[in-house]
Amino acid sequence: MSLAVRAFVPPRVVGAGLAALLLAGCGTGAGTERSAASAAADAVARAVERSEDVTSLHYRVTGRFPQRGRIADEAAVGTKPVAARLRTANLSGDEKGESELLLVGGVLYGSASDDMVEEMGGRHWISYGPKAEFTTHGGLRMDVGGLRDQVSRNPAREAAFLAAAEDVKRIGSEKADGADTTHYAATATVDELRASLRKIDDKATRQSRENSLDQYEKLGVDELTLDVWVDGTDRVRRLRTQGFGRHGQLDLTYTFLDYGKPVTVRAPRADDTVDLRKPLKKSGS
Repeated sequence: MSLAVRAFVPPRVVGAGLAALLLAGCGTGAGTERSAASAAADAVARAVERSEDVTSLHYRVTGRFPQRGRIADEAAVGTKPVAARLRTANLSGDEKGESELLLVGGVLYGSASDDMVEEMGGRHWISYGPKAEFTTHGGLRMDVGGLRDQVSRNPAREAAFLAAAEDVKRIGSEKADGADTTHYAATATVDELRASLRKIDDKATRQSRENSLDQYEKLGVDELTLDVWVDGTDRVRRLRTQGFGRHGQLDLTYTFLDYGKPVTVRAPRADDTVDLRKPLKKSGS
């Protein structure tokens, strides 16, 4: 049948018609790809919004971090009121060991290393006080804003960078820690992600994401590969961030263990704590 039709159509018309069909096919394919990328980005953005708008979360992060090497951290963060606990473990390198940060009642505490405990009269905790910047009793100016952000942050917001990328792809349905999830992925440069922040009206959100990008740049990472797994409740279940900079490989996987469960963090005992803003008092021993 098709051959009979071709016999009655002038060759030039056949060529024009065929070209039109090919162009239409290409346009449809490109449009479909753009539509799929947009739908994927919207799904991730929706999951970020739901994962940010929580009163508490509990997560674990493993992988490799520049200058720290292999790590295994775990955190619990409550937002109303703010109460947070971050346990960090460096599994390799010169800084191998474990430490802990607490944020209670606006005051930041950090565990003391073994070699510091003796110097601190047997005390195991350091109080940095309620402010990001302060002066120690000895006159040393300190800025612990980075530590305060580290212990109280919600890393699910990092998935917003994937939603801002131009080549967001829906990889498919996968199991993540026993849960049914949808896997999305994208790659973007830090410069591209920084440019995307201009679209954000909320100043606090924009500043928070700028701070994250600043940290990547300090590590020498100029391009990020991001993978996000979204569960059936439209929340980020897993996040993987990869990059490579002048300080080594970045490859972190965040696993979100739960959302919305109460977080209780207790301040260390006063007699087991040294306040850097005050003179060191000798212990009873």
